[in-house]
Amino acid sequence: MPALRFSDLPPAIRQLWAKSGDPHGHGLLCHMLDVAAVAGALLDHCGISPKALALRFGLPEQAVFSWLAALVGLHDLGKATPGFQVKWDAGRALDEQAGLPFVPEKALEQDRHDLATASLLPALLQARDAPFAWSLCVAQAVSAHHGFNFVDMRKGAPLREPGVWKQTREQLFDAYWNTVAPADVPQDCDLSLIAVEWLAGLTSVCDWIGSNSEWFLPGERGATPREHFQNAQRIACSVLIDGDKLGWPPQHALLQQPDINCDKLVTRILNAQQPLAARPLQRVADALLAEGMGPALMVVEAPMGEGKTELAFLASLRLQARQGHRGIYFALPTQATGNALFERTLVFLRAFADGIRLDIQLAHGGAAMNETVAKLRNVWGDEGDDAVRSSAWFGQRRRGLLSPYGVGTVDQALFGVMNVKHHFVRLWGLADKVVVLDEVHAYDAYTSTLIEALLRWLKGMGCSVILMSATLPDARRARLLNAWGVDSSDIPELPYPRVVLADHGGVRGETFNVREQQPIAVSGLDESLESIAAAALAALDDGGCGAVIVNTVDRAQQLYTMLAGSLGGDVELLLFHARFPADERLLRERQVLQTFGVPDASGQRPARALLLATQVAEQSLDIDFDFLISDLAPVDLLLQRAGRLHRHRREQRPAAHLTPHLRVAGLLADRLPELKQTKWGSIYGDYLCVVTWAVLLHEPIWRLPQDIDRLVQAVYAPWPDLSHLPQELQDRIEMVDKTRHGAKTTFQAQLASHIAIDPNAEPAYAYADKPHGADEDDILGLRNKTRLGEDSVTAIPLWPDGDGNWRLALDEAPFSPQQPVDDALAKRLYARQIKLSRKDVVQALLQQPLFPALQEHALLAHCQPLLLQAGGCLLDDTLVSLDPNLGLIYGLASKQEKA
Repeated sequence: MPALRFSDLPPAIRQLWAKSGDPHGHGLLCHMLDVAAVAGALLDHCGISPKALALRFGLPEQAVFSWLAALVGLHDLGKATPGFQVKWDAGRALDEQAGLPFVPEKALEQDRHDLATASLLPALLQARDAPFAWSLCVAQAVSAHHGFNFVDMRKGAPLREPGVWKQTREQLFDAYWNTVAPADVPQDCDLSLIAVEWLAGLTSVCDWIGSNSEWFLPGERGATPREHFQNAQRIACSVLIDGDKLGWPPQHALLQQPDINCDKLVTRILNAQQPLAARPLQRVADALLAEGMGPALMVVEAPMGEGKTELAFLASLRLQARQGHRGIYFALPTQATGNALFERTLVFLRAFADGIRLDIQLAHGGAAMNETVAKLRNVWGDEGDDAVRSSAWFGQRRRGLLSPYGVGTVDQALFGVMNVKHHFVRLWGLADKVVVLDEVHAYDAYTSTLIEALLRWLKGMGCSVILMSATLPDARRARLLNAWGVDSSDIPELPYPRVVLADHGGVRGETFNVREQQPIAVSGLDESLESIAAAALAALDDGGCGAVIVNTVDRAQQLYTMLAGSLGGDVELLLFHARFPADERLLRERQVLQTFGVPDASGQRPARALLLATQVAEQSLDIDFDFLISDLAPVDLLLQRAGRLHRHRREQRPAAHLTPHLRVAGLLADRLPELKQTKWGSIYGDYLCVVTWAVLLHEPIWRLPQDIDRLVQAVYAPWPDLSHLPQELQDRIEMVDKTRHGAKTTFQAQLASHIAIDPNAEPAYAYADKPHGADEDDILGLRNKTRLGEDSVTAIPLWPDGDGNWRLALDEAPFSPQQPVDDALAKRLYARQIKLSRKDVVQALLQQPLFPALQEHALLAHCQPLLLQAGGCLLDDTLVSLDPNLGLIYGLASKQEKA
């Protein structure tokens, strides 16, 4: 039977448009075929297992790719409605010439083509013998391609449309279906929500690619729909592999020799010139993996500096080779820790690329300012046979997790489990990968509950997961394992340090030996800034490189002001916190790593240097101090900070600092720490601060790693031992502080549970009570957050002049806020962004009028101008100024300034 030609189709089918544009736009049938072709090419290109997909969707394995591609192409069926077709005047006129009427007016009211797809598609699929429930789930998935699942899919059908529209739509469906669909019939099964969102993610990605008119030129590319589809398949394959277009690297396991031993792997991971011996942690974990089968959850608890990051690389290699995982995503708690690991991951990927082209993305809000990323954009390496790059296509909003390899914040993954726009694209990007979550202790009950929801999704998506921490409370570990489906009774009881592995082979674990560290002397001092400054000066008198880590930016700024004039010119003083413009923060982060990090080839570091920092220096950064002073914080965070003391093996340290010494502000036996003025209580809660104080009063020496687990469990125990305290104080802690702490954590966990989407929910009801919100780039979505805290706004500090123009700096050229900016200036503006969360400042910035200079450029649309003056900017009751040394400063406005 000869193939149906375009010329044989009724004119109305050929005329229905999907993309507007002179002279005739791009036909709907052709666009659907284009997107279906992309789906088939992408499924094959990414190396996704057809067997797993066949089981997930109730489809025959030999035709599962063809089936899914055919379903994806149906996403725009709802454009074959009068409410959509009326949106382009030229297209409407051509439709009318082809016999499609646009009366009555009631038929034009339903203009959401995605909702129309959701309403109209199930009946068309059922008419082709697809099961009822299966058809509803497919329609829910493919209709979500504009970002959200529909709660009520019945509202999209056109009202009172003339019968010719329904007839034309059915003929369109037949022409499309007969071109691309396999002959098999799907099994009568209900699709899980995991399957629905996997298909939704695939659909959106393929629609983005297939809608690129530079790649898929408008018009009928062939005499028949089959020829057009085959042409689209060739284009899709070319676009995927062409580095000048999309350049999606094909599935390729980094480890091509699965039997390579642990020592050789570690040597290669570190790019060492001489053979290295794997550490005990790495050997034990590698042995556990060798015994396993199927996707795995690995929980690693080990002291700071024991090679957990290298283990993450090693385990990822093993799991990818064993399970055929599509790639790896490393999720970190902060942008700074993500930036540091990005550099290490580049070394790792280059060591295993073996000439194969690889893509890596830095996935966080500041990635656009990263110099390394900029050098890797769309260039397949410029260092010999270096094959690693960072594609600009993957670098666009919501696409970072699609790249096979990525490093970023945990927030980027957590957006996948909330009802934010295109959350399922993030899930699809993570599906069937190795996902590494570092520092999993570092989150409150709200974010921790979201992480548990993420684990349930990742398991359902076929991922392997590696969780790492040095200081993990028992209850937290149990909840993480429970989220993976491990019963509490099956969790092995092991001494610290330990590795627990759960996979298809069961749950097992092992402990291991770690290097002995010097005992750390711990003493207290007054929490006043004067006491801390005096202690820092005294420590510097003896030479060495040290740090003061405080809990607020204000305290860090005040300390810097106090010390800057007291130090000699031979002391390098650095201030590092999150309230600097992004470009300055990156420079300071680099300075910190250069000064206090791994020695360079010369082994030089300053004779005397002091870092004043907030929590940004608390974890994941590989930095080393001779002495350390810290504000009181919960014990696990203090241990993390202490892990930066004598972290590196150095041949020489100042004589006064040969023994590591941690000074803790607020750790005094004669009185409770001051929690209100310091704001420590509002940050961490009174209960954890006071219990940490109580437990540490009688711990003048820390022997790490032996004491890590004991101290963490002592503070986080259901009923900590407070018997050495006066009864009145015990009662206050147990009856007041503990009650408040429990109520707060319970509320946070419940809030997160309401926000998070349950992968086990019925697809039809999964979104019924889930608030719509947006991800980090949309200031309108304030209900869906990855972390609790004050609402924040992204601001760009600017200097207005007397002519109504703005300047990036006082000596910069002016530009008009009323005119759109070009890309070069937009990037420079974006690089100056700073996140602000002070409530009155945020409200004042959001009440400003909209300015075309920001609103009309995609990079800046979510930003607000922070218009500075010489004496500061008055926002409500707060005087905001930007100091080149201190960063952004908040001050109280005087009566004269308010007036």
